[in-house]
Amino acid sequence: MANTIDADHANAPVRSGSSFMDDLKKHYFLYLLLAPALVLTIIFKYGPMYGAVIAFKDFSPIKGILGSDWIGLYNFEKFLSSPNFDVIFMNTLKLSFFGLLLSFPIPILLALMLNQVRHTAIKKNIQLFLYAPNFISVVVVVGMLFIFLSPTGPINQIVTMMTGEPIMFMSRSEYFRGIYILSDIWTGAGWASIIYVAALANVDPELHHAANLDGANLLQRIRHIDLPTIRPIMAIVFILAAGGIMSIGFEKAYLMQTAMNLPTSEIIPTYVYKIGLQSGDYAYSSAVGLFNSVINVIMLVAVNFIVKRLNEGDGLY
Repeated sequence: MANTIDADHANAPVRSGSSFMDDLKKHYFLYLLLAPALVLTIIFKYGPMYGAVIAFKDFSPIKGILGSDWIGLYNFEKFLSSPNFDVIFMNTLKLSFFGLLLSFPIPILLALMLNQVRHTAIKKNIQLFLYAPNFISVVVVVGMLFIFLSPTGPINQIVTMMTGEPIMFMSRSEYFRGIYILSDIWTGAGWASIIYVAALANVDPELHHAANLDGANLLQRIRHIDLPTIRPIMAIVFILAAGGIMSIGFEKAYLMQTAMNLPTSEIIPTYVYKIGLQSGDYAYSSAVGLFNSVINVIMLVAVNFIVKRLNEGDGLY
């Protein structure tokens, strides 16, 4: 009987996982490494979320957040009915959408091309050249744009030789989106390709060797070996990018603004800055910023749902 009980106990399924305290004692060093990032996230990400309540109040710095009068959705209605809403919202959406559409495939193409470079030294030099623009300050990048695209800059000198007159790139609103997106691709595409290069490094060389023996050309090997390998990463990166589609970098857009290109350069982040910090209407600017965040969350959930359906479960969550 005892042997039977011992045998049943030995064959019983082992509980998966352990209590949190047991896991904490076992992996305490890993939790210590995680602690600083967790504390900073709570302080700087979740802590300020309490201040979002002023979007629903007639906020007064003297009365404070709790003492200010509750006005509900008035600030949101004010923004949605504002004559500037259509222009600002569409400017933000167009700049984000076209930026995502044009910039998303470039890092993938760079990674696929880098993966074909077999000479290690040449590959490292190319990577260094591609990654370097990411470390240039936004202020410096915009300064370079103003210098190169100025009426007397090198690009306009070529344009003047060909057409007889320069193009006011930084003053004409129709050029703003193109300059913004192309400069973003130049500064960020190389750095964004790192994750794809790392994923492609895990591809078994025997797969390419076998495909070569079967007569597959380069494009066929990329299509049937490389792209399936990085497809889950592509899905996650796309979902995150789409989830932040309305979160355009404020600094670059604001620095590139001139009085002449405002019809296309005025976006939600710059509008929030001007209304909130320059005009002092904190409640209204908070409502605009919260509206922007809600749109991002909706896009994140929607795109994740669509990608999971199309990619057989490859989603963010």
